[in-house]
Amino acid sequence: MVRQTPRLGAHLSVAGGLHLAFDAARKVRCDAMQIFVKNQRQWSAPPLSPDAVRAFREHPQAARVAPVIAHASYLLNLASADRAARAKSLAALTDELQRCEALGVAGLVLHPGAAGDSDMSSAIRRIAVALNDVLAAVPDGRCAILLETTAGQGSAVGWRFEHLADLLAGVEAGDRVGACLDTCHLFAAGYDFRTADDYALMIAELDRLIGVRRVRCIHVNDSVKPLGSRVDRHAHIGEGEIGLAGFRHFVNDPRWADLPMILETPKGEDDQGRDYDALNLQRLRRLIRRSRTPVD
Repeated sequence: MVRQTPRLGAHLSVAGGLHLAFDAARKVRCDAMQIFVKNQRQWSAPPLSPDAVRAFREHPQAARVAPVIAHASYLLNLASADRAARAKSLAALTDELQRCEALGVAGLVLHPGAAGDSDMSSAIRRIAVALNDVLAAVPDGRCAILLETTAGQGSAVGWRFEHLADLLAGVEAGDRVGACLDTCHLFAAGYDFRTADDYALMIAELDRLIGVRRVRCIHVNDSVKPLGSRVDRHAHIGEGEIGLAGFRHFVNDPRWADLPMILETPKGEDDQGRDYDALNLQRLRRLIRRSRTPVD
């Protein structure tokens, strides 16, 4: 039997056309990929043209580079206590979800939001209500909204598993919402998984509060900052505070077999002209054991 392994990939640029991300993906040997479906730093964007949708869905590499995950705009804040700001975020998220549906994207990763001056429980309730509204506006959709764990900077929601558990419990169409783990964010938030025992404890807590089945994507990033810093700074695999051992637990865990694991590490080339995405993917693949021994 062939051992199932994660679908390793990276967040890639869509400059020049969404479909060109597939070419970049194959160049660095991605199994899966993540993209933005619109400019992530602008509230609005022109509608997707039929030609753009066709070029993306019919790209020769579309079947080989899968699944495709999208990341929602960084501007969105469904937790805002300001009704106008929250309505603007809701409309923008609805638009992004509709774009994902048109493109056949499997999941849309979303930072839950920031509570601001309000208490966390109120912020979580606002996010859940907004998610219900978004999902109702895009009925019978196949693209899942994936709530991402955060590092806990400022008043960010989602740096504890309890936050995501409460959010998921408040969403009516539960099968259309899942979770995205980010290794840098988990570590910065205080979850240590560098040893086998600590990894097992973290996953047990995750399963108890959220359920491992709700995890549909993992962002694999090392951390510039130390454990519990609550600062979101990504580093290349094995070059940060997490180290290679922590990633070995993730890529060899059979519970994540066939799950997309996406790099969001710094872009560019090393001093030998080698692409950083290709190097980081290579490091992750070297950590995958050949045996089928499960991770405890």
